Amino acid sequence: MTVTSAPNIHGSGLLIGDRGILITGASGSGKSTLALALISHFRAQGRFSRLIADDQLLISSHGGRLLCAAPPTIAGLAEVAGIGPQPVAYEKEAMIDLCVRLVPAAEMERFQADAMVVVAGCEIPRLDLAAGNVTAALAAISARLSIASFR
Repeated sequence: MTVTSAPNIHGSGLLIGDRGILITGASGSGKSTLALALISHFRAQGRFSRLIADDQLLISSHGGRLLCAAPPTIAGLAEVAGIGPQPVAYEKEAMIDLCVRLVPAAEMERFQADAMVVVAGCEIPRLDLAAGNVTAALAAISARLSIASFR
């Protein structure tokens, strides 16, 4: 198996069931808030939901799949808006199945064609969502991953 390392990236990673999600976007776009909202939403539905890491992720390619890992210095911490880093349950690492890119609402297309992004040499499905719109993001991510009420 080929293993290729890439630098630390700015983003949040989480697991919903067996699906890994990478959330990227500009500082202040709501990556941490969305990650915590997704975890809470799916946990309330009885689904396994856990943070990988918030703010930074160590990434590497393993056989063409993207692996995200928690840097030891921030493992088990998530930034809560207005409060700062707080302890949370986390997974040390996980493979990523979807990259959610938070963008300004003015850059959003109403209906998106399937898109891909390459991270650390790995091609991953990409979903662009309006920064700061957690309600719309929950529905879009559920539909894209075919989970919850979108089966």
